[in-house]
Amino acid sequence: MIAAGLLLLAVGGVDLLRRMIHSRRWIVFSVAAVLLVVVSAGLDAVVAGVLAVAVAAIWTRVLPETGAARAGLWPVALLGLAAAACVVIAPGRARPGLIGAAWSDYRPGEAVSIDVVLLVVGCLVFLLESGNAVVRIALRSEMGGAAGDEQSPPTLKGGRLIGPLERILVFVLTLAGAYTLLAAVLAAKGIVRFPEISRDRDDGDRAEYFLIGSLVSWVTSLAAAFLVWWGVNPG
Repeated sequence: MIAAGLLLLAVGGVDLLRRMIHSRRWIVFSVAAVLLVVVSAGLDAVVAGVLAVAVAAIWTRVLPETGAARAGLWPVALLGLAAAACVVIAPGRARPGLIGAAWSDYRPGEAVSIDVVLLVVGCLVFLLESGNAVVRIALRSEMGGAAGDEQSPPTLKGGRLIGPLERILVFVLTLAGAYTLLAAVLAAKGIVRFPEISRDRDDGDRAEYFLIGSLVSWVTSLAAAFLVWWGVNPG
């Protein structure tokens, strides 16, 4: 489980840094990588931390910030499989390292381990900006044709802000079991977007853009929530 949390934290963190930092990125990336390895060493998972840093570096290569992602959604699928495999192979640990031992002494709840906390944090960080990248790749693959960037998909205002908030809400409400409230949130999004979509052109690009983006965003959040549920309930 700790490996899955570190993996998602590294990938989500590098996408957040790419979004916020525009100069001398290699310095920031290097510092962040060292910090992640140090934290993983404190969690007695230094090998998992080093592997997470390596995966994040590969992620930045195969999923560029702009232009077409030639690999399509395959890196996303492989990342999901890797995170799931980490949860299956190592669902929990009896000796979580120095940080885990400190957490065991001072944690607010007896049922929450440091591994679960890190997995939840990793999922939240991944859903913020990496979730946008997943949705963007899906839209370009579906609506941009084979070349990916020959045709720009229509733009709905506020997508970069609404998307992360929506994914976090879906993730949290799913884990909390608030399915009625979750359905209300998803329905509210459709209602709010309906006037804009109803003014769509005859070819229906805007409606298709909304549907594809929303479905991919929801599936990403639900997959993250299922990963956490699976880690907490391995049996």
